[in-house]
This record gives sequence, structure tokens and C-alpha cells, in this order.
Amino acid sequence: MGAVPKKKPSRARTKRRKAVWMQLKETKLVPCPRCHELMVPYHICHNCGYYRGIQYIEIEETE
Repeated sequence: MGAVPKKKPSRARTKRRKAVWMQLKETKLVPCPRCHELMVPYHICHNCGYYRGIQYIEIEETE
């Protein structure tokens, strides 16, 4: 049988550990295949509203 912790880690300790890990994580940006604006991968493009060829958000063009 493997090692088992004696006590459950507190919420504060868990959140503190996750917060440091998120600070170290670098956000990557990729060009949108439709409008070529930079976007977060696996998210809807905020410029054109498309994700994987399907329009999810209708963007009003202001000119």
C-alpha cells in the first residue's frame, strides 16, 4: 500500500499552491484561422466570434 497523508490539506494551502502555479504558467496566443487576430487556443475568437468554423458569438462591426 502506498503513502497516505495523515491530514487533509487546508483550503488556504491548496489555493496558495495553485496560485503560484498559475503565476508561473505563461499564456500562449495563437493566430485565429479565420481573421488572423491573436487569441487564446481552444477559445472563441473575440474578434470574429468563431471557434472551429462555427460562429458562436455575433460580433457587431463598428465603423
